[in-house]
Amino acid sequence: MKNAGTVFLGSGFAAKYPEGGGNFAVPLQWALGLKRLGAESFWMELIPASGDAALDARCIRIFEERMRGHGLNYVLLYQREASEEQDISGFDFYGMSEREFRERLAGPTTLLNMSYSIRPPLVQLFERRIYINIDPTEICHWMDKLELGQSYHTEFWTIGLNMHSPECRLPKPPPGVEWKTFHPIVDTELLQPAPRPARNRFTTVGQWYWEGWLEIDGVYRDYSKRAQFEPYLDLPAAVPEAEWEMAMHMNPDDPEADRLRSHGWYHVYPRDVVCSPEYYFDYLRGSLAEFTPVKVDDVTRTGWISDRAAAFLALGRPVITESTAAEKYLPAESGFLWMHDQATAVECARRVLLDWDRLSRAARECAVECFDSVKNLRRIIG
Repeated sequence: MKNAGTVFLGSGFAAKYPEGGGNFAVPLQWALGLKRLGAESFWMELIPASGDAALDARCIRIFEERMRGHGLNYVLLYQREASEEQDISGFDFYGMSEREFRERLAGPTTLLNMSYSIRPPLVQLFERRIYINIDPTEICHWMDKLELGQSYHTEFWTIGLNMHSPECRLPKPPPGVEWKTFHPIVDTELLQPAPRPARNRFTTVGQWYWEGWLEIDGVYRDYSKRAQFEPYLDLPAAVPEAEWEMAMHMNPDDPEADRLRSHGWYHVYPRDVVCSPEYYFDYLRGSLAEFTPVKVDDVTRTGWISDRAAAFLALGRPVITESTAAEKYLPAESGFLWMHDQATAVECARRVLLDWDRLSRAARECAVECFDSVKNLRRIIG
């Protein structure tokens, strides 16, 4: 590694939502990768006050327990009054004293800033500031319209593997932003391949609704899983030899859950099955494969792949999804099966049922070759 000094993994979305096991699993695998890499590193988590002191104390306790459970160094910054400005004077420190934090800032530092979690003036205190873009369409859409961290970083990395292709339909980056690409990170030591499960169950995890719409080429597109699943709702009837299940967040009284069941889908609530990183990985491990359409990157052609898909692959589970042009950057046998309508989805599902062993091996090999945390972190940090 070049002289990275102390590496801080900046996150602002894990501690405040401990029940989101998949959400928490994203920076967790980065932190474990940094540990494997041998970097002097700290997971730096920022949590703003919610107005409920008991809830905040619970979130902090769970975060610290998880850090100890994985043997990770950390500093949690509790922002006593929620504000867009992140000033050291407004934080309570956990895992590291304010004095030690300031001392480390005086030496060489590298900040891996996930989705612009760390903001001014705090972000400006780090020597090397790397913007980590794990949601290329949304980040680039808004970066084209307003300040979203482009003025405060020294390097810019994205999992949009196809960002430099003429077919990518995102706005040109602002001046000074030159995106470098990397594959989504998965810790292939933590996630090991598992035998074929007893049930032929296709699953995915996510949010059924998403706030707002995105304008693409003058057309506003619904940026939700609800909209993207609509063409595939009759899959359970078309492939009855499999089970079709989704762990989708929605209100308990939402009639959408009943509508999904009427089409043959099993609907479970994420809080019941993926309420911690361990439960999340177990849920993926118990699946035959992932089945999920993408939200918008099939249109913008960014080459995006979800961190969840990378985790499925590491566990030896194939992934059926829609093309975002990512296949150009993967081995020919990758464990991915690409669909574009219900007919091709049916073909992909039947391939998984008939040829699971070969697809499972290809999935694991692809995860190790392309998505391994140490390989990608070494490229990013240098």
